[in-house]
Amino acid sequence: MMRQYELVERVKAYDPDACETTLNRAYVYATQKHGSQKRASGDPYFSHPIEVAGILTHYKLDCDTIITALLHDTIEDTDATPEEIIKLFGANIFKLVDGVTKLTQIELKSADSKQAENFRKLLLAMSEDIRVLLVKLADRLHNMRTLHYILKPEKRVRIAAETLEIYAPLAERIGMHDIKEELEDLAFEHLNPEARGSIMARLEFLRLKDDNVVDRIVSQLDKSINGEGLNARIYGREKRPYSIWQKMQRKNITFGELSDIMAFRVLVDTMPQCYEVLGYLHAGYKVVPGRFKDYISTPKPNGYRSIHTTVIGPENHRIEVQIRTREMHEVNENGVAAHWSYKQGSALQKEGTQYRWLRDLLDILEHASEPEEFLEHTKLAMFQDQVFCFSPKGDVIALPAHATPVDFAYMIHTHIGDTCVGAKVNGAMVPLRTQLNNGDQVEIVTSKAQTPNPTWERFVMTGKARARIRRFIRQQQEKQYKDLGKAILQKAFRQEGYEYSEKAIDGVLKIFKMPSVDSLLAAVGSGNHTGREIVHAVFPGTKDAETARKIVPLERARNRKRDHAIPIKGLIPGMAVHYAGCCHPLPGDRIVGIVTTGKGVTIHTIDCDTLETFADQPERWLDVGWDNEGEPEHFVGRLGLTVAHEKGALSTITSVIAKNLGNITNLRFTNRTQDFFEMLIDIDVVDVRHLTNIIAALRATPVVNTVERARG
Repeated sequence: MMRQYELVERVKAYDPDACETTLNRAYVYATQKHGSQKRASGDPYFSHPIEVAGILTHYKLDCDTIITALLHDTIEDTDATPEEIIKLFGANIFKLVDGVTKLTQIELKSADSKQAENFRKLLLAMSEDIRVLLVKLADRLHNMRTLHYILKPEKRVRIAAETLEIYAPLAERIGMHDIKEELEDLAFEHLNPEARGSIMARLEFLRLKDDNVVDRIVSQLDKSINGEGLNARIYGREKRPYSIWQKMQRKNITFGELSDIMAFRVLVDTMPQCYEVLGYLHAGYKVVPGRFKDYISTPKPNGYRSIHTTVIGPENHRIEVQIRTREMHEVNENGVAAHWSYKQGSALQKEGTQYRWLRDLLDILEHASEPEEFLEHTKLAMFQDQVFCFSPKGDVIALPAHATPVDFAYMIHTHIGDTCVGAKVNGAMVPLRTQLNNGDQVEIVTSKAQTPNPTWERFVMTGKARARIRRFIRQQQEKQYKDLGKAILQKAFRQEGYEYSEKAIDGVLKIFKMPSVDSLLAAVGSGNHTGREIVHAVFPGTKDAETARKIVPLERARNRKRDHAIPIKGLIPGMAVHYAGCCHPLPGDRIVGIVTTGKGVTIHTIDCDTLETFADQPERWLDVGWDNEGEPEHFVGRLGLTVAHEKGALSTITSVIAKNLGNITNLRFTNRTQDFFEMLIDIDVVDVRHLTNIIAALRATPVVNTVERARG
């Protein structure tokens, strides 16, 4: 454990103006407050904050950050109070300490919720001051170094998984490469010790088999590069076990098939010299195709800049070479800590491209409804092999692998994503689900009338896009549940001879434990409460009208008057009102609604066989009718056809449907014989009359033997 004077000397070595008195006070305060507390290793607890502070001195961080590291566990684990911290060290130090403090007091539904909520808090704190994250990463690094002292295997695995899923990607995102790699390796040791042990054994075997190979390759590269008069520093190293394991998993290959387990770096003085070195390497050795990346012209979002190339180098070894300036190297290794040193003094600039990811995470935080959803989207945002695409203006947009134009649109601006209707990639119109490649130029086509499409969620890759789409679906669902619930209640009130009023409903909110009238309306619309329940609560003496009726629900629905039917129209799939896949109802069909708890209303045709299963549940039946107002919408009609086995038969059928303004959305063959094919075709139509016209046209076609509207 580092002594008090050693810590002060470390800080004073790079920051002569550091306040020695405050550092000493913080060191003494931490040791006194943690007192006789012990860690799992048996060491005094105060050794932990001191080691965390020691880790941060390697990055030459300012005095406030070192003090925060010393105090970061005092509020949670000791009797220290916020007032005491503010009095002794100032409000700024307390703000940093509070940002790092683990918020374990929050009681949530599950361990995952707790982890997600703590991460939300961490994100909010670090968005105000990135030093919170630096201390948290150092805290996690020391905890991982001592993780083997924890006796319970399941606890070690949980902490290691959390480290691999959250903290290592965060370290990478702020460019702290060394911390990221050590966290990954330490977590790998606990999550998959057999795999790590196997890789370590193979690396040791290779070292013994080919002794000093790294030194020999460095010597040869030195002759090739510095022989041309450059003052380059060249060094090599083996890749870390976890990095090797990742590559084996990603490419589905064995250790023996790996050919580039060594990486070499070339450090030069200026950017032009980077490209000069690249020229010497490519001229002197064979280049491995597809293994060249220029992160100098297009830096990574965390500010990483370097040229990567793979060549068949000295002694016929396949080697990866990274070329960068010494200044780039410092930023690449230390990331944000290279910018936030004791020299900076004031606030770190957050407007650079390396902080866009943080703003995106905050945007996800705003749109996510639950902690678990936020954690899911955040993992999407942080785990990404990247592609770099260009806007028409030449701006570089970094996206995860397999991203689509919809992801691109949301990365530019939320409004552009919401109103996206099409995309041009390299000048050609493409479907929105097209996967983008490195170097693509993407232009987004928008429309004021467009809203997010729920189907986008199936193919978007960024957490930001998915969070926004889900938020839109949630808002639309809530609105539709509310509107449907109001219509159901108005009808229920009319049936009992009362006039509907929200004032009457307001009086029974406590009975149903609802905070507002809107909430109760939404509960009725989603099927969690029936209109009859509400009416009986408002007017307790009301007779049970439903059970008093002697007609069975199906017969009543067929014979009912249409005057009081609840109007419905085509809504977004999966919302408050959705259409049964068993009968595919269309405008013009006689229909009935079945209330499903928590899902709203499912619309069936009046002659649908499925309705028989609900005959003994009259409370679930709802009189509904088509809303004929507004713009015509498209619905799916399903046809069953028997078609002669002739050349061009399918072409003839599709032509007939197209001439009658139908759009085929799905086609499936259900049976084949020597003479006939049987098939099901789903067609976008406006109403039942439109579908009837298509049926008539198909019946007049010689290759069609039979055509009927399909059920089921």
